[in-house]
Amino acid sequence: MKKLIIFDCDGVLVDSEKIGNQVLVDMVRPLGVPLSHVEACHRFKGCKLADIIQELEESSGHTFPEDFVPNFRREMHAAFERDILPIDGIAEALANICLPKCVASGGPPEKIQQTLSITGLLHYFGENIFSSYVVKSWKPEPGLFLHAANAMGYEPSECLVIEDSVVGVKAAVAAGMKVLGYSESSGQELQQLGATVFHDMKLLPEMVKKHC
Repeated sequence: MKKLIIFDCDGVLVDSEKIGNQVLVDMVRPLGVPLSHVEACHRFKGCKLADIIQELEESSGHTFPEDFVPNFRREMHAAFERDILPIDGIAEALANICLPKCVASGGPPEKIQQTLSITGLLHYFGENIFSSYVVKSWKPEPGLFLHAANAMGYEPSECLVIEDSVVGVKAAVAAGMKVLGYSESSGQELQQLGATVFHDMKLLPEMVKKHC
C-alpha cells in the first residue's frame, strides 16, 4: 500500500522541548513571570511561540520587550548547539522504516535544519521538510499536514503521522490521517484524541508496519 510517514520534529525526532522550555523559563523570570519547567512543558508542548508569549503576557499582566523573540531564538539556538540530542532510539527506527518520510514541524525552517543537522538525522529526510512558518498554518490546524502530503504526492488517507503533542494529534486527525502518539508518560490524552500511543521509539518500525 502506498504510504507516507510524516514526522513531527520537536519531541519526536529531537529532544528539544525540554531545552527550549528551560530557556523560556529562564528568560521570563526576570520579567516577573513565575513559570516552572514542568508547567512550561505541560502547557506549551507543540504550541506556536507567538501564542505562548500572548498567553504568558495575558496571564501575568506583563508586556514582554519588543526584542524578546529574537533574544529567545538566539539563546535557544546556543542551547541546542550545546545540549540537543536525538530522541532515544529514533535513528535506528528511521533506518528501519523503508517508506517515504518527511518532517512537518511548527518550528521555523532554520530551527528544524539546525536540530536535525546536529543530531545527525537530516539525511533521512533530505529536502522533505515542511514548516508552519512557510505554510502559514499552525497545529492544531490541519493545513501543515495537508500541505506536506500534497507536496509529497500523497492523499491524506495514505499518510501516517508520528506526533507527541495534543495540538499535533488534533491536526493529524483533522487532516484525515492516522496518527501514532509517542509519549513518555501514559499518553492517555493523545489516545483519547484518536492516536495509537506507544512509549519506545525502538517499537516504531513495527508500529508503522502494523498501521500501514
